[in-house]
Amino acid sequence: MIPGPFVYHRPSTIDEAVALVAAHGDDARPLAGGHSLIPMMKLRMAAPEHLVDLAGIGALKGVRDAGAVVAIGAMTTQRELIGSAVLAARLPILREAALQIADPQIRSLGTLGGNVANGDPGNDMPAVMQCLGADYVLRGPSGERTVAARDYYEAAYFTALGAGEILTEVRVPVPPAGHGHAYEKLKRKVGDYATAAAAVILTMAGGRVATCAIALTNVASTPLLAAEAAALVVGSGLDAEMVKRAAAAAKAIADPAADGRGSAEYRREMAGVMVARALASAARRAAS
Repeated sequence: MIPGPFVYHRPSTIDEAVALVAAHGDDARPLAGGHSLIPMMKLRMAAPEHLVDLAGIGALKGVRDAGAVVAIGAMTTQRELIGSAVLAARLPILREAALQIADPQIRSLGTLGGNVANGDPGNDMPAVMQCLGADYVLRGPSGERTVAARDYYEAAYFTALGAGEILTEVRVPVPPAGHGHAYEKLKRKVGDYATAAAAVILTMAGGRVATCAIALTNVASTPLLAAEAAALVVGSGLDAEMVKRAAAAAKAIADPAADGRGSAEYRREMAGVMVARALASAARRAAS
C-alpha cells in the first residue's frame, strides 16, 4: 500500500526537530531509519501529517566513550554499532545483538534510536538496554530529561516519551571488565522478529555468579526484565538445576501472543530455552 499524504521536514539541529514535533503535536512523527514507521504508514496503522526526518542532524550520531558510561547518539545505525571499536571492547553485547537484527541492508539504515524509541515489542535493543541498565535522554520543549530503559516501556507502542519529545541519546553503563554477556535469539528466518530472545549480563567470582541481569524480547507487550530469574542464579555455580529454575522464573513472567511464530505455549517455552542458552554463553565468556 501507499502511505497517506504528509509534509516532509528535514531539520539540521535537535532544537529545530523538537520545535517541529512540538508545533505539529499528534500530527507529527519523527523519522529515524523508517523500518518501523514506514510499514505502519503503508498499512495505515499510522497516518502522520508531518514527517520529521532526523537523518540530517549530525549531533544525533556517533559513539562516545565517557568512562563509566558509553553515550550513543540516537541516529547511530546498527551497522555503525557493529563496527564500533569502543563497543566491541566495552559493550560487546550491543554488537552481538545488532548482528541479529534483520539483515545487512536494514542494519545499514536502521538506527539505535528507532529501535528503542517507539515501543515495538518485537525490537531487539529494548531488552538489551534494560539488561544493561541504560538510560534514554529525551529532549522536548521544556528541555532535557533522562528516563531509565527499565521505566520507559508502558505497553506495545506506548512509552514514557512525552508530547513534543524526541530521543536523542542512549547512555549505557559499562559492565565490569571480564563480565559475561549473551543475546540468544530464536527466529524463523533471516530478517524476522524473535520468536523469543534473552539478554544476559553477569559477572563471576570464584566460579559463582556475583551479579546478573536478564531481559526478554518479544514475549509480552513490552520487553521484560526478569529480575527474579536473575536473582536466583546469583551465588550459584549455574548448575543444571539452577539454570532450570531461572528459566522457569523467566517463563512465568512471559505473556506472548500466538502468531505465525508459534502458539503462546511454545513461545513461552522458548523464552526459557533462550534464557538457559544465554546464561551458559555468558558464563563461558566471563572471567572468574
